Amino acid sequence: MKPMTLSPMKAATLREHIAEVLIEAILSGGFKPGDRLNESELGRKMQVSRAPIREALHQLQEQGLVVSQPRRGMFVVSLSPDDISKINSLRVVLESEALLLCRTNLTAQHEKRLLDQIEKMERAGSTSGLEAIRLDLGFHRTIWKLSGNDFLEKMLTNLTSSLFAYSIVKKPPSEQTRMILDSHRPLLEFLQGKVPVGNARQIMLDHVSLRWGAPEVVEVQ
Repeated sequence: MKPMTLSPMKAATLREHIAEVLIEAILSGGFKPGDRLNESELGRKMQVSRAPIREALHQLQEQGLVVSQPRRGMFVVSLSPDDISKINSLRVVLESEALLLCRTNLTAQHEKRLLDQIEKMERAGSTSGLEAIRLDLGFHRTIWKLSGNDFLEKMLTNLTSSLFAYSIVKKPPSEQTRMILDSHRPLLEFLQGKVPVGNARQIMLDHVSLRWGAPEVVEVQ
């Protein structure tokens, strides 16, 4: 990784600036999934004390880009195929419930908001992987919010933070990014009542499988 330097600035913005430098280093491949982010080493390279480094790392942890391992330190998020399958198997169950609730609560204003988000994704063209994931996550978070269930929204946010962050770090090929952005119409059509209500689980499973492959989901008889 190339040496990092910081220009003089107010203490209040130092943590945010360090966080931006670290995020750029992660997304550009300077740090790989699973790499340890050592506070002392980063402090020496950036010529700052450990305190703002620690604060910046906690900020990245909240965003899912960094994970803390007890007695070992902070590491760039890394998920095994088994981790991804387990997260997505739960996501299908929880987010299909969010789809059902959102469909029940959908108003003309809500529908327009979701449609605007989809059209923005479809107009994005050859956008960066980071922006594509932000658009993708933004659409899903809108559905979670419109479910009207704060507990469900929080569970989905906590469950998927590392998954979406890892998808940014892994930077999917541009053709797959385009496919991801173009895959949200079926979700909106379900919310609009154009698809039978019993199809919620399958629609969510198809959507998740497009990016990550099919997770193991137990069907309730």
